[in-house]
Amino acid sequence: MNYSVELILAVVSIVIAEVIRDLYHIAGHYWQPLQAGHLLHHKAYRADLSMVSIEAYRQAQWHNDVPEAMVMVILTGAIAYLGYWFGQSYGLVIGCLYSLLFLTTSIARAGGWLLATDLTHKPGDLTTIPTEWTVNRTYHWRHHFDRGEAYFCSTFTLIDKLLGTALALKGKTIAVTGANGSLGRSLVAQLQTQGARVIALTSSDPKFGEKFGENVEVVKWSVGHEAELTQRLQKVDILIINHGANAHGDRTPEAIQKSFEINTFSAWRLMEIFFETVQQSKHKALKEVWINTSEAEVNPAFSPLYEMSKRTLGDLITLRRLDAPCVVRKLVLGAFKSNLNPIGIMSPDFVAWAILGLAKRDFRDIIVTFNPFTYLIFPIKELGRSLYFRLFSKDAPPSHLSHGVNRESHY
Repeated sequence: MNYSVELILAVVSIVIAEVIRDLYHIAGHYWQPLQAGHLLHHKAYRADLSMVSIEAYRQAQWHNDVPEAMVMVILTGAIAYLGYWFGQSYGLVIGCLYSLLFLTTSIARAGGWLLATDLTHKPGDLTTIPTEWTVNRTYHWRHHFDRGEAYFCSTFTLIDKLLGTALALKGKTIAVTGANGSLGRSLVAQLQTQGARVIALTSSDPKFGEKFGENVEVVKWSVGHEAELTQRLQKVDILIINHGANAHGDRTPEAIQKSFEINTFSAWRLMEIFFETVQQSKHKALKEVWINTSEAEVNPAFSPLYEMSKRTLGDLITLRRLDAPCVVRKLVLGAFKSNLNPIGIMSPDFVAWAILGLAKRDFRDIIVTFNPFTYLIFPIKELGRSLYFRLFSKDAPPSHLSHGVNRESHY
């Protein structure tokens, strides 16, 4: 017997069991024979995931969790049976035993003998941000109280990533800085198609927003006055920090000042202001900040000040998201056609479409470029910097996030 092969098959069988459970869950939302039972599951919990009543909880177990576990046992048992006869393998049996454990606990809960709920439904405030590859309480809370047509997974987020249901944008209030730039306009348009409520933040003429219709609110602001956006950001779910400047070959003191002020410190101040708006339990699940750092973090952009300011911003984000109270995504973008880069290869519409597609699959570092080396170099760089910051810096105390920063520019 090859024990390494059996171990691999055992792990695969557990993943298969979870995929079956997730597919059953999806069927509970879209297949009429299962909808009534799954609706009982949703009705059994309050917004803090506490039980509405013991009876409602038990009925949800009988009509949703027990049938779900039975399907898992039957299908994983069939797979194990086929695996045994065709491959003489015992490893696939683990998936069936794993499913049998869920069936046993579901029956015990339905019968009233086990009232302790599973970890993803444990009641209380949300204390962590949603995890990326596995499902924690915060991730699953969104399925119950954000959008029921997303966040289907129970243990691993594989199915949500494949289906693009790991982040729901519909109904979200999303603010975009640099909204009158090439990428900004494309993001606003793409977000509208996703059913988001968009706030376009711009330092130029607000009339550009008229073409987007009444669903887009245009707000004029300027770098150095980030604090003026504090009240508006209170009700924003996702902040996309997209504004920037490119000095190209200029290396004057004024160009240095402008590049770092716009590309680095303005973005950092906005991020810190947004962190302060994470004040309620649900904010940990719903609020996010996306920041456009560009692939200049790891590749030359043939514009030294642009590279330096973006790399500094990239390191600041890597450092701060170690303690961030909400999800922070980096937008690592290659050259696209814009006023900053008129010879860009990609179209801003394609880049915006790709950003949203990857965000809906819960990529925390969203890389969109035709340069294959970026996909190899950036993750290594990001992992290395993150480990370095963890080893040689201290955790920020939670109270620090509410104390604010000096948000007014010195320039």
